[in-house]
Amino acid sequence: MGCVSALDVPLKKQLGAATAKVMAEHLDLHTVGDLLHHYPRRYAERGELTTLADLPLDEHVTVVARVADARVLTFNGAKGRGQRLEVTITDGSGRLQLVFFGKGVHKPHKELLPGTRAMFAGKVSVFNRKTQLAHPAYELLRGEDGGTAVDSWAGAPIPIYPATTKLESWKIAKAVDAVLPAAADAADPLPPALREGRGLTGLPDALRKIHRPRTKADVAEARDRLKWDEAFVLQVALARRRFADTQLPATPRRPVPGGLLDAFDAKLPFTLTEGQEKVSKEIFDDLATEHPMHRLLQGEVGSGKTMVALRAMLAVVDAGGQAAMLAPTEVLAQQHHRSITEMMGELAEGGMLGGADRATKVVLLTGSMGAAARRQALLDLVTGEAGIVIGTHALIEDKVRFHDLGLVVVDEQHRFGVEQRDALRGKGKQPPHLLVMTATPIPRTVAMTVFGDLETSVLDQLPAGRSPIATHVVPAADKPHFLARAWERVREEVENGHQAYVVCPRIGDEEDDKRKAKEDDAEKRPPLAVLEVADQLARGPLAGLRVEVLHGRMAPDDKDAVMRRFAAGDADVLVATTVIEVGVNVPNATAMVIMDADRFGVSQLHQLRGRVGRGSAPGLCLLVTEMPEASPARQRLAAVASTLDGFELSRIDLEQRREGDVLGQAQSGVRSSLRMLAVIDDEEVIAAAREEAVAVVAADPGLDHLPELRTALDALLDKEREQYLEKG
Repeated sequence: MGCVSALDVPLKKQLGAATAKVMAEHLDLHTVGDLLHHYPRRYAERGELTTLADLPLDEHVTVVARVADARVLTFNGAKGRGQRLEVTITDGSGRLQLVFFGKGVHKPHKELLPGTRAMFAGKVSVFNRKTQLAHPAYELLRGEDGGTAVDSWAGAPIPIYPATTKLESWKIAKAVDAVLPAAADAADPLPPALREGRGLTGLPDALRKIHRPRTKADVAEARDRLKWDEAFVLQVALARRRFADTQLPATPRRPVPGGLLDAFDAKLPFTLTEGQEKVSKEIFDDLATEHPMHRLLQGEVGSGKTMVALRAMLAVVDAGGQAAMLAPTEVLAQQHHRSITEMMGELAEGGMLGGADRATKVVLLTGSMGAAARRQALLDLVTGEAGIVIGTHALIEDKVRFHDLGLVVVDEQHRFGVEQRDALRGKGKQPPHLLVMTATPIPRTVAMTVFGDLETSVLDQLPAGRSPIATHVVPAADKPHFLARAWERVREEVENGHQAYVVCPRIGDEEDDKRKAKEDDAEKRPPLAVLEVADQLARGPLAGLRVEVLHGRMAPDDKDAVMRRFAAGDADVLVATTVIEVGVNVPNATAMVIMDADRFGVSQLHQLRGRVGRGSAPGLCLLVTEMPEASPARQRLAAVASTLDGFELSRIDLEQRREGDVLGQAQSGVRSSLRMLAVIDDEEVIAAAREEAVAVVAADPGLDHLPELRTALDALLDKEREQYLEKG
């Protein structure tokens, strides 16, 4: 085990307490191994110059450039008590001003002479319309031009590390120099046969070349190798998980001829799409096996996922089991319950007058139900009277017992913590089959990386009769008359017998306002709120229309009543928060206005937009924003307006947000366990790594002959992630 220990040495033993403390607190680096895996973000070349032309505002940057000129200015009267040093640096692409004040002027004045090359680090700001770095830290690059002491790295790329204001890139580089010899002891997780077969360099060599390359080819070779490490170790974790699942017992659930499913199919007023047929077959094949199904069903908004899930649930009921559908909100649970009982008709009235012979009971279980209704629902579940239950987190509580849980359907998986899904799966006599649904399309590689343990089915056809949706950006600040026209368009839709949604990012009740005050935002204005906007619209541009509000803090009965009125056509305009984002189905609603659209994510906007155009009339979605035209937010909105392809949008979303901690629960892009691998760009590596991982795990499930790979897996799967995978 000696080979592991060199990389496990705490940084404070190698670098001194102060540096180690900054690295731990600001960069989350604690051991020699952590630092060796803190790779350069990019490389500057000593001959070439980095680009000053497009520096991002308000970000901490490191640039390599040459001093063009330097001058000291005095201010505060004739005696010149105040001094300011202004240094102009250039890199061929642009010029940048550095400023130093007061006592900080003397050293740079002596050192930053015209012609000097150096690395500069600081926060980019604007003063008098000029981009500048105030009091940047700098490191002179000596020994390149004259014959003076050309160091061994002359001409080699200069690594620029992800740095912080507390620790500049070159200080990190010096720390790396101190620990680089330990790279020789790095245990190589890739099996030798794989490494040789793929022509990859060894890990110690890759670490040396990524930190201290002599050429661009060194960087490319190191990157190829380190990407493989990340992809392969991750895929082995997922392959072991899949393998373990295949070892679990499950009760096969085969549809029964002449049963509930056949009766349901016979009364359908339409035929299933080819995609629905194909995906249903994949699911039925899985349900018939003796180990639990783990399948991800992803499909465009409105592609008919609920229909596919319902047919799977009916097949399980036919086979003597029960099915549970877990929805993220009460509004959605109620909506699913309503639409499923409507679709099933008398088949959902088991044990009731007028119920069909093969009927079952479909019950709803949510946290806010009355005690009597709740007692009855729990009784129907434990006796097996109810074949299908639809509910929120309330399904997970200890009191809930099933007669024989055979299938769990999780809607909008990204809204549920792993523990919640796991708790529901634990309610079966044997592990139940699992079907996970999402309407947020996930690019294939992301699905392979994030949901690598799930088989994937995709519904990409829209059922016949769905209408196209036109989407436009409404720049309210630049063109206020566009917003006035938006409200005219809403009135026109209502006059034509249709309905509309207006979506706002905030509720605007007292609780909301208290939270807003606490956050003490420096923002120009708080996000627009449902209650205020509804009031303004009812008194202003939409006066005379029936305007209702819907948000998450309303009493459940009130929410349900509002949704029922809107669905029945007794309200013209529904002003709501994102509670309507998934599952809400009102075919007569044709228009949607999203206020402060820049405050929503790409996939969220796509989801929201999917609430209109669900009937035969075309849909209209207006994205209202006050952001300036050149801003990234406007580019994001333009992307949403330009395509209805959710897979394309999810790629755009991912490119903007990064991958998130692919293994951990934070799927947000802040902390990534992927340092070198980019999920979108490295599709081929991920696919190849998955194949290799499956082969390795099939041959040696316990990795008994690959101790280095086991060690790397332990490092990747700290306790929290291990549990995430266990339960996921």
